[in-house]
Amino acid sequence: MKPQIQAFFDAATWTISYVVFDQVGGHAAVIDPVLDYDPKAGRTSTSSLAKLTQFLQEKRLHLEWILETHAHADHLSSAHALREQLGGKIGIGAHIDQVQQVFKKIFNLESAMCVDGSQFDHLFVDGEVFKVGQCSAEVIFVPGHTPADIAFKFDDAVFVGDTLFMPDVGTARCDFPGGSASSLYHSIQKLFALPADTRLFMCHDYPPDGRDPEWESTVAEQRAKNIHVHDGMDELSFIALRTKRDASLAKPNLIIPSIQVNIRAGETPPAESNGVVYLKIPLNVL
Repeated sequence: MKPQIQAFFDAATWTISYVVFDQVGGHAAVIDPVLDYDPKAGRTSTSSLAKLTQFLQEKRLHLEWILETHAHADHLSSAHALREQLGGKIGIGAHIDQVQQVFKKIFNLESAMCVDGSQFDHLFVDGEVFKVGQCSAEVIFVPGHTPADIAFKFDDAVFVGDTLFMPDVGTARCDFPGGSASSLYHSIQKLFALPADTRLFMCHDYPPDGRDPEWESTVAEQRAKNIHVHDGMDELSFIALRTKRDASLAKPNLIIPSIQVNIRAGETPPAESNGVVYLKIPLNVL
């Protein structure tokens, strides 16, 4: 069964979350949900999540899966809050343990913080197939942006996370710990090997001036027009381009709070002795 898809654009973080479902009154998965965060006040809220849950309720959808394409560095995940409200299982790529190990050291997280991915309900491996109601989904391992990125293929629709952006924006950065421009190039070639009319759904859009946000492309369009990795771009040229561009990029605005939350499946660190939850800022590290 072809999936039905509803996108939700978060203007504050340029993030697109998705509800993928088989039919009204059926079953759904949510991909990359956002938790609102005010960095000036250090406060979280669920106004973006409320729009998504309202849609699920209006369509009478049973939430089976909350799917993360990777541990995001540009927005906080609302996966934990969504599971608390509507149930479902939180899933991410099996290599999340590598990301947890790196950032546990960087943030000097509590000793009880597990680095085996156990905060998530399920760890997906490459090629794994699972069901969302009458829809079937396949996992595609697409490392490069991080060592743990995965994409989700529902029939002719692939949710690519940060692997690709719209063609006039290019590809994900690869300068985070564990990132690799070489790995990203080969991951993109896996996507480019799919049928030309395969629909690709982005997790973010950072549109050039004069263009409204967009988030759906095709394999054919990406191969012809992607400014970083179009047909004819060889691996060494891509690595040189990506490395030069990454060196000029500032860190994402929310990388420090988001990583600490997202490697825990959207749950905040444990409260300290005064009952308050704290996020750390490592100085001169990232």
